[in-house]
Amino acid sequence: MKTDIFINAMRNRNNLLFLYSLKKVMIEPYYITKDRTGKKVIYGRINCTNEIRKFEYDKIANIKILKSLRFSPVIPILPKA
Repeated sequence: MKTDIFINAMRNRNNLLFLYSLKKVMIEPYYITKDRTGKKVIYGRINCTNEIRKFEYDKIANIKILKSLRFSPVIPILPKA
């Protein structure tokens, strides 16, 4: 179920809002995979930052797709000046 929501948000470039360890997080979802221990994780860029973080599925709750907010992936093509 979570995977379907995340895949839908990634395809449509929608932001996600969810609770992660009881903290509200808004991300731009990029990639779903399993980590070294075999736990399913999603990678996403935290809203209003350039930080990409890993979020474990087990700690994610109350997922909401924010259809009004869309994003373009940030692809660093130029080095910082």
